[in-house]
Amino acid sequence: MSFSTEERASAPVPAVDLPELPRIQRRLHEGTRLNIRGRTVRLRRIHTPRSGVLALLTILGPGLIAATAGDDAGGIATYSQVGARYGYDLLWTLLIITVTLAVVQEMAARLGAATGRGLLDLIRERFGIGWALFAVVVVLVSNGGVVVTEFAGIATAAELFGVSRYIAVPLCAFVVWWSVSRGNYAAVEKTFLLMALAFLAYPVSAALGRPDWGAVAHGAFVPTLQQDPEYLTLLVALIGTTVTPYMQLFQQSSIVEKGIPRRHYGQERMDAYVGAVFSNVIAACIVIAAGATLHVAGVTDVQTAQDAAAALEPAAGKAAQALFGVGLLGASLLTAGVLPLATAYSVSEAFGFRKGVNLDFRRAPFFLGTFSVLILVGAVVSLVPRIPLFGLLIGIQTLNGLLLPVMMLFILLLTNSQRLVGNMRNGPVNNVLGWGSLVLVTAASATLLGAQVLHFVTS
Repeated sequence: MSFSTEERASAPVPAVDLPELPRIQRRLHEGTRLNIRGRTVRLRRIHTPRSGVLALLTILGPGLIAATAGDDAGGIATYSQVGARYGYDLLWTLLIITVTLAVVQEMAARLGAATGRGLLDLIRERFGIGWALFAVVVVLVSNGGVVVTEFAGIATAAELFGVSRYIAVPLCAFVVWWSVSRGNYAAVEKTFLLMALAFLAYPVSAALGRPDWGAVAHGAFVPTLQQDPEYLTLLVALIGTTVTPYMQLFQQSSIVEKGIPRRHYGQERMDAYVGAVFSNVIAACIVIAAGATLHVAGVTDVQTAQDAAAALEPAAGKAAQALFGVGLLGASLLTAGVLPLATAYSVSEAFGFRKGVNLDFRRAPFFLGTFSVLILVGAVVSLVPRIPLFGLLIGIQTLNGLLLPVMMLFILLLTNSQRLVGNMRNGPVNNVLGWGSLVLVTAASATLLGAQVLHFVTS
């Protein structure tokens, strides 16, 4: 008997033995080997889409890394000083800063996904080489100075555990350099995310301090203002140390390097938001840890992260001090990698050089050369005896105070360009929050600059 083409196409399909499917599926998941013409071939296992918490973890990347890098050695010193001096009174500021940070980082990520280009590249094209050069000079000087303080943070953390800085700093510098210059972007991103796990030491450290959670809630949700000039200075410093230009530069350039298309941008938006929240929760935990121990004990003279870690031992025990040291080491390592990378991205974009972690020295000599020089100089200078790190931090904050409002203004103008970003341009809510954040940051930067100039003139 013969069948026409239509009859064969519509013929019933033989029944499938459904109970066997789970076993076959397990075999595919575990991987299997086939013998084809005498050669053994292994089939890769099939990956099923993750869901729940695992699905959230898979989308974390540039947003979490960039925001968490803001909790660096200088940030830890500032948060510790806030907690030691005023307890929980300034926690409410972190809620406002979280919104500002989330808005700015999300716009930078969206700009990268919409254009496929870095921020300095767009500034050079749309606003001219003059503005791009201004940004490059400030980024090089300020980020170079911060890299020094990060390696100083590594030295401090190592010495808390009895390891010489002359061993820890060169070793960590080599590890950071090797991870970036000899890896690929996916591997570098995973390395940075692993470093971010060290920040989980701070919630534990805060809990060991046995804070008054009622007072913590009051400080977080009931704004308070004082006429003390130092109170205002620390309030402004909180904003300045939490939202810094290199975070936007790294976020946008990383999105570009990952090659995130417009249609997949939703995950990167979530990454930016989660990063902002996680970063400021960690900042709040550092404030709480210092407030529950140092402030209660009357220890208010905290200038550096080392001072805070040393003062924690009599107040909360060696465990809290050790956890503080672990967090400081992880924070310094992460930022020691992110900062030179963000700087290398920016300078390469401004001058049109090839860039990317996936490239080697032969294909991207300027990019990897800039990264390597920043690592080398930062590590060497941090080992110079009696270097005035506190004065260096003040100068760096001044430079970042000059650059941040300018960077935010560029980001707002670019994300509102219909011709540049199309249907991914800012909506009304984004614009209200974005321009409001710009006003807040500009006011904070102006106040901080004014206070530092006044202090310099009167001292």
